[in-house]
Amino acid sequence: MLTHAEIAKLIPHAGAMCLLERVLSWDESNIRCSSRTHRDAANPMRSDGVLPTACGIEYAAQAMAVHGGLAGAIGARPASGYLAALRDVTCREGALDGVEGELVIDAERLMGDEARVIYQFTVTVGTTEMLKGRATVILDAGGA
Repeated sequence: MLTHAEIAKLIPHAGAMCLLERVLSWDESNIRCSSRTHRDAANPMRSDGVLPTACGIEYAAQAMAVHGGLAGAIGARPASGYLAALRDVTCREGALDGVEGELVIDAERLMGDEARVIYQFTVTVGTTEMLKGRATVILDAGGA
């Protein structure tokens, strides 16, 4: 299990923008993370005091970035990753900040190379699926 501080070393997000609190498990193609930051009134993704469910995409993107760092799937740590496409995204109505319990973020690497990766992801609370979809990420492995 990785802690918030260890996660922050693997992704470019700092401070409150590092949304994940723990890595629960991971292997070559999967990662499971958790967080309660969706309940934090100081969450930087809130808009007018609300954290829309679609913000779960950022939680998933951070899980993908952590997975890339842990699995060594890209050879070198990229300077950045760019979310190039989202597919088949379904989002439960409402907001994440009103949901009791821990967010669990699952991401599975479907394919990729040093330049791009495709993941499918889900964000759940308990047995409730809040968000799911697929993401294509373009990696900038040439940066510092």
